Order: sequence, then structure tokens, then C-alpha cells
Amino acid sequence: MAQLPQEFLIRMQDMLGDEFDAFLTSYEAPRTAGLRVNTKKCRMEDFPSLVPGTWKKIPWIPNGYFVPDGMRMGQSPLYAAGVFYLQEPSAMTPASRLPIEPGERVLDLCAAPGGKATELNARLAGTGLLVANDISNARAKALLRNLELFGSENVLVTNETPAGLANVFPGFFDKILVDAPCSGEGMFRKDEAVIGTWTPERPDFFAELQREITANAVKMLRPGGLMMYSTCTFAPQEDEGTVSFILENFPEMELIEMESYEGFSKGNPAWGNGDPAIEKTVRIWPHKMNGEGHFLALFRKNGRGAAGMPAEMAEEWQKEAAKTEKKNKKQKNRKKDRGTEAPGPSKTEKQILSDFLAQMTVPIPVEELEVRAGKVYHSPSLPDGVRNLHFLRNGLYLGELKKDRFEPSQPFAVTLTVDRFRECLNLKADDARLEKYLHGETISAEPGETAFSSGWKLVCVEGFGLGWGKLVNGTLKNKYPVGWRK
Repeated sequence: MAQLPQEFLIRMQDMLGDEFDAFLTSYEAPRTAGLRVNTKKCRMEDFPSLVPGTWKKIPWIPNGYFVPDGMRMGQSPLYAAGVFYLQEPSAMTPASRLPIEPGERVLDLCAAPGGKATELNARLAGTGLLVANDISNARAKALLRNLELFGSENVLVTNETPAGLANVFPGFFDKILVDAPCSGEGMFRKDEAVIGTWTPERPDFFAELQREITANAVKMLRPGGLMMYSTCTFAPQEDEGTVSFILENFPEMELIEMESYEGFSKGNPAWGNGDPAIEKTVRIWPHKMNGEGHFLALFRKNGRGAAGMPAEMAEEWQKEAAKTEKKNKKQKNRKKDRGTEAPGPSKTEKQILSDFLAQMTVPIPVEELEVRAGKVYHSPSLPDGVRNLHFLRNGLYLGELKKDRFEPSQPFAVTLTVDRFRECLNLKADDARLEKYLHGETISAEPGETAFSSGWKLVCVEGFGLGWGKLVNGTLKNKYPVGWRK
């Protein structure tokens, strides 16, 4: 491992005292790999039978497993079907400690590459709304890809500043996750390249940035809502220091306890402003748990909002917003981005779409669909101001209308399962045809493997949608997108 910075070691020795040697020894241990089961698709208890091996649960993550040594889970066709997400165990913790209920409005403010956003969306179970944002366009594209891979439907993926979002979504969200950009000290063992970027000035730089980000997040949280703040650093000014900033500047925000685990350590009030409530925050130390370094703080917003909105007014605002949403949903034409019309499908297009969607056991109503430049979307209802935001995706991209036909999309495929779509070619995980399919090759289908001998087929692995193919004379023409292939 690369040499740890001397200034970092001096500060950590001062912070940890007698525990410093154990902390230092932890860097000699191999990094821990984990995966998180997509509970929107697969029950936790069903996963081990899908992938033979010795699976050990991550004890503080309800749907997490440690990946056995030597297993290359990224090569599994079940990964390509979005059945699980590969993620370091400590990094799973913030999303696991932010309680999400179906139907809620959720914001992941610094969401790329998508590990936490995919979990938040899975727990929404196809309802409500997840706004997943990243300020970097390149990172936002990676975020979108991971959300699509996971079969996410009710998502708005944005590429905006926190201030830009706050202008559109004041008091809008029930739950917010701020996994803030940080100096990355907790990731030194996982990614040695982070060591080379660290300087003694970086914690102060990121602390200032975190305060700007969280100030905007507070504005977007409704009274009674919850906000999770997290980092992957040990630096006090970024952890207890930023928590202290929130408590001092937003009196409506209070720290609350989160679900505990025996390996969690309390935050240290002395590393912040001395407020005893800081002990409700959590530090994950690599010498105390089987994971990398992390920090978590769970807040609840009480009374007046950051913009001075009393709780009663906020409730009234929420009612009005709900009325607006209902009204918007009935409209056939809605503007969704920078003044671009988003009409519903024409009469002819409705017929084409209805014929294809009839293959679903519970078809998506064509009245809820939007068509933009021939592309078909199933989009959630949003405030009018959203058209002024820069976003990469609003809702589920179903596919494209071309002349007199409809071609379904890859993101649509991975939302489906054998019990949701009638025309399937369902293969076992060890079927040799899957490897060929994921490489973009044509594959064969035996008589009786599909309900009909021709037409569009949903290719599945163990019942989970993987992609599309078109069956002609026993040969499946591969429609797996080039950018998704192995």
C-alpha cells in the first residue's frame, strides 16, 4: 500500500490515542467486497440459491452480503439484470439508515455513481419519486446508467447545482440523502489513488463546500422530513464540524438516533461545537468493523422551514402541490424540459403502443405516456419549474416509435420479469447462450421455449429481464445495446 501522508497520521494519532495502532494495522488487511440485493426485484432469502457459494450476511445491512474471495460477481448475468449492486459494505450504510416509504419524494443530492440512489429507488418499489442529481455531467451519465441497470422507473436524473434544485423544489422532499463530496480519507485502503490527491488543506476546502450543499438541502426538505448527511472521511471539520454548522444555522434541524449496530462508534462533540447531541452521529472505523471509514448524521426538520415557512403553511403548500400534480397528470400535453412540448401519443401511436404493451400482465396505460422526438416515456408528475432544469432522464424510457412499429428500450427490459411480460425466453444463469447474448451474438431458441415462434422476446435470466431479442425461425436476433455489451 502507498505511504499514508504524515500530516494525516499525526492528526489520526491525536484523534484516536490508544486506538491508533489498531487503526494503522487495519490498513494491512485486505479490502472488503460486498453486494446489495435489489429488493425491488429479488427477495433477500432467494438470492443465495441463485448464485451457488458460501454467502455471509453483512450484519448491519438488511440486504447486504460479503462477496466471497475469488468470486467475480461483475461477470454474472444476474448483475447485468440488475439483481444486485456491487458496493463496499460501509458505503451501504447511509441509505440503509434513511427510512424510505413507498410513495415518498426522495432526493439524492450528490448521487453519482449511484450506489445509494439505486437502494433508495428500490425501497420506493416503483412508487413516489426519486430525484437523483450530480453536478458533474459525466458523473450524472454514469449515475443514469446504474439506475437504468437496476430497473429504476420513477426517477428524475438531473445535472444541476444544489442551489438550482433548491429554487425549483422548496420544501418538496420527504427524505434527502447528502452523501457529500469529501477529502476521502476513509477510502485510502480501498483506493490508493485517493492518497495521492490528499493534502492537509483538502478537509477545510471540502468542509466549506459541504456547508453550501447542506444549506440548500435543508431548503428542499419539508417540515417533518428526514435528511441523512454522510461522508467517507475521518476529518472532524467535515464530519462533526459540518453537523455543528447545520445545528447552529438551521434551528429547525435536530439530530435523531438511527438504527444502531454494535460496531458503530458515536460522533465526538469535542470535534464539533460541543453540542452533546452530536453523540447521535455515527462513525465507522476500519479497525472496529469489516468495512472502510464512514460518517453518518440523521436530521429531522421541525417547526419552521429554512425559508421561514411555518409547518401549517408547509402542509397547505403540500396540498396545493398535490392538486397541481393531479391536474398535470390529466393533461395530455405537458412541458418537461426547457420549453419542449411533451405530448401524449397520437391515435395511431396509441394503437401501436397498446399492441406491444398488451404483452405485459399489467399494461402501462397509454394515456400516461409521453412522446418526445419519437421516444416514449412513462414520466412522474413534476412541478412546472422542472422544465428550467438540466436533466438527463425523466421517468422510464420505454422505447422508440419508428414508422409503423415500436422498438422497446433496454431500460424498459430490466424493469420486467417473467411474471410481468408474457413473451419471454427465460434462461438459467449457467446457460451458455447467456454469455453469447451479453456479447451481442445471435442465439437459438428451442421449440416451446417461448409462447410464440416469432416476434419480440424479453430475454431473462432466472426470471429477471436482461434485454430484448427478435425471434425469427428459431434464431433470436440480438437487440442487446452495444454500450451495454461485455
